[in-house]
Amino acid sequence: MRPIMRLILGLCALAVILAGVALALPGHVTVARSMVINAPESIVFSYLNNVHRFGDWSPWALRDPELTVSYSGPDQGKGAKVEWTSSKASVGTGSMEITNADPNKTIELAVNFNGVEGTSNFDISPSGSGSKVIWSFGYDSGSSPVKRWKALALDGFVGAEYRAGLDKLKAKVDEDRRPTAPAAGLVPPAPGGASTQTEQPSAALPPGVATPPGAPAATGAATPPTTGATTPASGAPAGAQASGTQAAQPTAEAVTPTPPPAQPPKKKKRRQQ
Repeated sequence: MRPIMRLILGLCALAVILAGVALALPGHVTVARSMVINAPESIVFSYLNNVHRFGDWSPWALRDPELTVSYSGPDQGKGAKVEWTSSKASVGTGSMEITNADPNKTIELAVNFNGVEGTSNFDISPSGSGSKVIWSFGYDSGSSPVKRWKALALDGFVGAEYRAGLDKLKAKVDEDRRPTAPAAGLVPPAPGGASTQTEQPSAALPPGVATPPGAPAATGAATPPTTGATTPASGAPAGAQASGTQAAQPTAEAVTPTPPPAQPPKKKKRRQQ
């Protein structure tokens, strides 16, 4: 037998084997990814039910920032549709249309990913203080052996996209719900433009030096005497000084008495015998 005939027979046998194996593969494949988001179901539902928020969580917009997106139908709910086109072959073209929406619970969509048509669901349920989101994709391969083999690759292809989309959705919701705190150290100005800073005492100025205009008075600085007031004499005891508006009382000077002049000693006269 010629080698070319052997090759042909071998390929035919391989095709029969693959077709037989394909018949044993499931006719319907479901790919699902889940994520817990720290937000109520109503918040998460509002991001997914409005197709105009597609860019907030779309994994394809994350891979291609220049993704071309168009919308049709209503903004949200049944009939809302989004379509996208990318120049990157790994993204390609696709569309999603909402076919049914149960508020805060389920969103059903008809999807097409590069010619692979199927149905997609967002199932939202409470999970602790947040919500659990399950994003699933169902593909019906029918009896075609080629489609059944293609369905085996969907978990790796679609599953990776769904995981990236849920991660982006969680990050977006967390960012929008994060409280904004005022910048540290910033104090709003007082009415009229007055400063709210506490004035610090300045160092005492030397005697005779005037305080600059606008500067606070020095703590402990002596009050200059009032014009016309008499300064107490130096050496006066503490507490004898009067206030700066009263004249100081004169102090009495101590007078030392002058001792009397010394008398010359008297000479004794001899008594004449």
